[in-house]
Amino acid sequence: MKQYELLVVYKPNTDAEEIDKLVAKLTSDIEALEGSVSSVDKMGRKKLAYEINNFRDGFFANFILSLDESKVADLKRQLKLNDNILRTMFMTCEKVAQEV
Repeated sequence: MKQYELLVVYKPNTDAEEIDKLVAKLTSDIEALEGSVSSVDKMGRKKLAYEINNFRDGFFANFILSLDESKVADLKRQLKLNDNILRTMFMTCEKVAQEV
């Protein structure tokens, strides 16, 4: 299994409880693909650099996950089908940065 970092920007018109449910749903989707989530960082609501679908800001969440390379395409397809997600950025982690 390879380690990945996933940055998700959710629509800003969802409340905090809904964001928690969306993060839990994404975590369970990753686990359903036989992956695991090692950490989730809910970074909060931030202003976007440019407007996306008439939204000026979004709720950012950063996931560190392990997933089989053959399941990555399935996860990306699920992310595109989710209407609550504005943007995603999926990156390979060589190693996780350590805090000093």
